[in-house]
Amino acid sequence: MVSALIFDVDGTLAETEEAHRRAFNETFAARGVDWNWSQETYRELLKTTGGKERMARHREVMGFGPSDDEIADLHKIKTRRYVEIITGGEVPLRPGVARLIANARDAGLKLAIATTTNRPNVDALIRATLGADPDHLFDAIAAGDEVETKKPAPDVFELALNRLHLSPEACIAFEDSEMGLQSAQGAGLRVLITPSAYTDGGDFSTAEWVLPDLSHPLPPEITEGLGQSAAIS
Repeated sequence: MVSALIFDVDGTLAETEEAHRRAFNETFAARGVDWNWSQETYRELLKTTGGKERMARHREVMGFGPSDDEIADLHKIKTRRYVEIITGGEVPLRPGVARLIANARDAGLKLAIATTTNRPNVDALIRATLGADPDHLFDAIAAGDEVETKKPAPDVFELALNRLHLSPEACIAFEDSEMGLQSAQGAGLRVLITPSAYTDGGDFSTAEWVLPDLSHPLPPEITEGLGQSAAIS
């Protein structure tokens, strides 16, 4: 039986990446950094997990850019701008997400988050879309700034499992990217993939399940755990 559902955030709970890209570009412009990330550029940069890491990677490719200390400052400013965008209600949850979370909670399943993004970004999205205190809604939240190595390393999923006090066999992970899939499977989890706007076309052949989004019929392993609450619309 499934005891817990563990969710990635960006691209899985919501299509947040355009908000991230906008926040990065507005931050660059405001601080006089001669960078502007197109959708094509950002799609490539998403292969590097973590905002500071993406900026460092772009600096490496371009051959110029802010120092490491400046990147850290830029990331703080970018996070504040991203939170403003999310708080403004511009980014809804993906189809089926709110229903699954409500059904899982009604069924007594534990809920967790395992993400490479930082905690302020998580809190802003949960409050804006679900109107709830993240620590009340989720039994465990593991964020990228809490682990030594980000996805595709399994660290953040292992941290979530540790905080849930559950084995990976008792949980199912929800992801949207190849790196997230590798991370979750590296922690021993079964994975349901819902490709996002920036990860469609990825190789998800090793995932246990792949769905367009969570409004589609869920696998029996999940619906059995939800019991009668799965019928709630």
